[in-house]
Amino acid sequence: MTAAAAPGARTSTGYRYVVVWFLAIVYTFNFMDRQIMSILAEPIRKDLGLSDTQLGMLTGLAFAAFYTTFGIPVAWLADRARRVWIMAAACGIWSVFTAACGLATNFTQLALARVFVGVGEAGGSPPSYSLISDYFPPKERGTGLAIYSLGVPAGSMVGSALGGWVAANHGWRMAFFVVGLPGVLLALLLLVVVREPKRGGLDALAAGHAAHPPSPPIGAAIASFFANRTLVLTAISSGLSAFVGYAMLSWNPAFLIRVKEMSLKDVAVYYSLVMGITGMIGTFGAGFIVDRLGQIDRRWYAWVPAIAFTLSVPFFAGFLLAPNWRVALAFLAVPALMNNMYLAPAITVIQNAVAPAQRTVSSAILLFILNLVGLGGGPVFVGMISDHAKPQYGEHSLLIGLAALFPMIALTVGAHLAASLSIGRDKRLADAL
Repeated sequence: MTAAAAPGARTSTGYRYVVVWFLAIVYTFNFMDRQIMSILAEPIRKDLGLSDTQLGMLTGLAFAAFYTTFGIPVAWLADRARRVWIMAAACGIWSVFTAACGLATNFTQLALARVFVGVGEAGGSPPSYSLISDYFPPKERGTGLAIYSLGVPAGSMVGSALGGWVAANHGWRMAFFVVGLPGVLLALLLLVVVREPKRGGLDALAAGHAAHPPSPPIGAAIASFFANRTLVLTAISSGLSAFVGYAMLSWNPAFLIRVKEMSLKDVAVYYSLVMGITGMIGTFGAGFIVDRLGQIDRRWYAWVPAIAFTLSVPFFAGFLLAPNWRVALAFLAVPALMNNMYLAPAITVIQNAVAPAQRTVSSAILLFILNLVGLGGGPVFVGMISDHAKPQYGEHSLLIGLAALFPMIALTVGAHLAASLSIGRDKRLADAL
């Protein structure tokens, strides 16, 4: 069966969970291909003679600039065309160019391959968010989106474990081939497994009417997003959350190897398990919690991540100052869990605060801000500070770079608290939730 449009708004509970778990697998490959550069940073740096600033650009800016640029027009197309076909094409593109990273012999070639990984991945998440919202009713949407978001920690875990093991035994180039090429088969399976549902059908049922207005022009959709205080504050708080989260995710492996003397094989086994298990608990737990606490007070959609980032601070300090990598990993477990608790609540707010015909573009704008600020800025920020401190601190300069994230965590908490005020007053959210 191909991605033919489902005729009705209702689908069986079993099938909608098949869909969301399959989309989570696709997202796992998406994030695995996105983040493998972090686990391979040290062998690539030594082989190609790169600086920390260049590594920060490869793990962040080279990908994020084109991921964000292409995300909005692809999302606009997905609001009008078959989302499943768009996602399948995107999956094929990012997989092929992930494998192509293994052919690079210098910084420019590697950056160019990363650019096209970003172009492909731009067609992944916004259509997925829209599909999930058409399979899950508003009051269960947080759980569905949280299941999908498990792809972030799962992709980090599998990418770290598989990429690290392959790199340690067969070199970093082979790691790109092994991680990238299976995604081409996954793209074909996507067309078989996932059906295109009726757009906005569940929201129409919940609202007691038959249909929603058609998708507006892209300019009107963008203007509508930035005219909505709730959406803007949610995007800003998510961007700052991603700044901290992506900076840690991109540099933790290099920090453990350089400063804590952890081997690449140990990173592949122990670091990947810590990041994967805690990340999945945090991601799913946040969606589960806000689906329930949000019924009592909508502001929990922003309070949960604000509390989580606050609790992470002393444990992140312990990670940086730990005497060895084993103690460092024990401390890292808490920030790894807490820093994953913003995404599912933010996506749920966006999906419920706009009309169904604007969901894909609104999600793309959220991801534009989140990734431009977070993925584009966070890794480069830490890398530049590390390079600046290197003449004085040597290999320990990366500790200085990561410590510079503490003021950003404070800004992140403040942004989530500001978003909570607007969420509490938002009429559309009140009707949806």
